[in-house]
Amino acid sequence: MPAERPETRLVPYARLPRTYRDRHIVHSSVDAFGRAHWLLTEQPPENLDTDPYDALVVTVGEGACHETYLHAVLPWRPRVEALPDGGFVLAAPRADTSDGQQVQVFDALGRTTGTFRVGDGIEHLLADRAGDLWLGYFDEGVYGDALSAPGLRRWSITGEPLWSYSPVPGAGQIDDCYTLNVAGRTAWACPYACFPLIEVDEGQVVRVRQNPVRGANGLSVLGERAVFFSGYGDDRDRLVDCRLTETSVEPVAESRLVRPDGGRLGRRRVVSRGSRIHVQVKPFTEWFVFDLA
Repeated sequence: MPAERPETRLVPYARLPRTYRDRHIVHSSVDAFGRAHWLLTEQPPENLDTDPYDALVVTVGEGACHETYLHAVLPWRPRVEALPDGGFVLAAPRADTSDGQQVQVFDALGRTTGTFRVGDGIEHLLADRAGDLWLGYFDEGVYGDALSAPGLRRWSITGEPLWSYSPVPGAGQIDDCYTLNVAGRTAWACPYACFPLIEVDEGQVVRVRQNPVRGANGLSVLGERAVFFSGYGDDRDRLVDCRLTETSVEPVAESRLVRPDGGRLGRRRVVSRGSRIHVQVKPFTEWFVFDLA
């Protein structure tokens, strides 16, 4: 990594209370309202691949901690996402073509309200403030499953397909949805292979910007600015600050994103929400944030 690249430090955001550290973290996320969630089990995730199991979601936000017990969970090693009504969605990233229980929806009391299938190869699962689910898919799903083939889709919480991407001028087929940012009812995606910045609003692509930044999997957007996080090889911890025009992304400055103490990030999870890039590093008990605002 270039020595002259300055550092940008993440800021502490939310932490799993020590009370729950004896449980196993299956997944963690940050929702559309800024709350952090941890999906926890008593048994290691690899031991939960046959029968339904119980799980606990611990929510941290606005200075408070809340528990939701989920009963008879079906998806194996699922991603967790919170809904506006206090419920949750669990989704297995990989799905057999006949598996109708890939996605499981729970109400605020932890009871199942429905199951459905959304396609193999889930890379991103983000619910918006209305409760719709935005899914970005990686290449094995795009090229192996008809439901995943568009690369980017929006679903209702009952499993109804609401919108799917199709190629538009300036952006071709999505091979792999590297980056997805959802804020309000707007989504931004930056897919492989040419990495155009695609803006979707109210169910249609409203703008495509040509983008020279390659391989980012985190994105912060605010007005006429965007910051891309990560890349290939030595650019894995790179931040690229950019100016947005009507048709293009224009890099202005680069830095290296580090932990609050200045340490390297290592293995991480990333959630992009509007102006914020949320980053979680191993052992995944704490969320940090970079905020363009």
